[in-house]
Amino acid sequence: MAEIKAEKFIREYGGCLVERTAALFAGAGLSRAAGFVDWKGLMSDIARDLDLKIDRENDLVALAQYHTNERQGNRAEINDLLIRQFTQSAEETDNHKLVARLPIHTVWTTNYDTLLEDSFRKQDKTVDVKVDPVQLAVHKPGTDVTVFKMHGDVSSPQHAVLTKDDYETYAESRELFTIRLKGDLVTQTFLFLGFSFTDPNIDFVLSRIRGLLGQNTPTHYCIMRRPEKPKDPTGEKQADYEYERRKLALRVSDLQRYGIQTVLIDEYSEITAILHELNRRAFLKNIFVSGSAAEGQDTFDLARLCRLTRILGKEIIRRGYNLVSGYGAGIGSELIVGALDAADTKFSTLHDRLILRPFPRSLEAARKPKVYREWREAMLALSGISIFIAGNRRDRDTAQITRGEGVMQEFEIGTTAPLNNFPIPIGATGYAAREIWDTVMRNPSLYYGNIDVKAPLQALGDKNITDDQIVKAIFDIVTRCVKAEGFVIKT
Repeated sequence: MAEIKAEKFIREYGGCLVERTAALFAGAGLSRAAGFVDWKGLMSDIARDLDLKIDRENDLVALAQYHTNERQGNRAEINDLLIRQFTQSAEETDNHKLVARLPIHTVWTTNYDTLLEDSFRKQDKTVDVKVDPVQLAVHKPGTDVTVFKMHGDVSSPQHAVLTKDDYETYAESRELFTIRLKGDLVTQTFLFLGFSFTDPNIDFVLSRIRGLLGQNTPTHYCIMRRPEKPKDPTGEKQADYEYERRKLALRVSDLQRYGIQTVLIDEYSEITAILHELNRRAFLKNIFVSGSAAEGQDTFDLARLCRLTRILGKEIIRRGYNLVSGYGAGIGSELIVGALDAADTKFSTLHDRLILRPFPRSLEAARKPKVYREWREAMLALSGISIFIAGNRRDRDTAQITRGEGVMQEFEIGTTAPLNNFPIPIGATGYAAREIWDTVMRNPSLYYGNIDVKAPLQALGDKNITDDQIVKAIFDIVTRCVKAEGFVIKT
């Protein structure tokens, strides 16, 4: 069976996520775990009305057509069924949440429910949902992700693609969807998730792409589950297992004609693990800078801290990375100045390069801890690497300088699963950063695995280190981490 290993898929599709060329095609399997039915579940009552057995029917599109024919072309019952099935209460799954966090701007789906777009909105993303072909000509400003519902939506069941008539007239009635999907399949790398590839319209589009491009068909990916082995390896169940296994092998081979590489899994829980890892890798190009500084110390006074922070902001942008910041006191503004300096010298815009999430200031004391933690979790979820500078604050009541607890919390959040950011503490700057440096130095493999960063990490704790040496050590660590994950950052 010519499938690919999950590790290879994660590395290759993860690289597309980093470069923002990844797209998603979501099928019914993604919604099924949330409580919605798949095609067989949707059509089970229809089959019963026709005195047919759903388990013996393979052409479910034809089944919907038969039901409509029996009612002289009236599909009101099917429309009502669609509304009842896909307006029931359902909660987004972990997989919905993980998909919604990924830096994907283009999503296609044959699903009728709204779970996917709702999940993106819960991640504070602006979503443009395309249900009708006429909507494709309208661009929604500030859109983070566009969801193309090529078979319609539960809000307009009378226009949903369900019957053979719908499929046979798709080229005329929804031609703009086909044209747009062809373009996206050529220019982006798709992951087909929760998709059975039994949709005749998708087969048509994929075959047309192959016809247009020949052997230059772009690579796409899908995830499928292997047939479950029977406990008793004899008898009819074993024969069924061998049959399904053979059919899957043929399907995997056939998908390669369309440039689709298949990852095979044994349990659906493996999809969640894969999505977790994709989330971790997707933001490896994003560097979060954590720090606060009400004062400096002998070897690193406040003026030098500000100067180093400006240099760091500039170098992050200049070297092709993106900057994530919560605008920490005494640190955030200097980072921005440095980033803008890099933009002036090399880049005409910082759109998508500078991710700022200033903390809300006007909060009741009781709400602040919860809101601030959630704020930090959201910022760190957008990062793959975290740099820690200083980390101190002046107590409002005593005017004493204390450890920056927010910086310590950001270290704890960022280095805990599922985020597992690579931490780079500049121990020489003292305070919280020094404590974090001590912690990381005690067990580097806990945070870096097999990546050897001991020498540059050790250098960051030297109180006599220069600013240039700090920058060199930081990006030495960054480069080693990025290369270990199989990526090349384009500057």
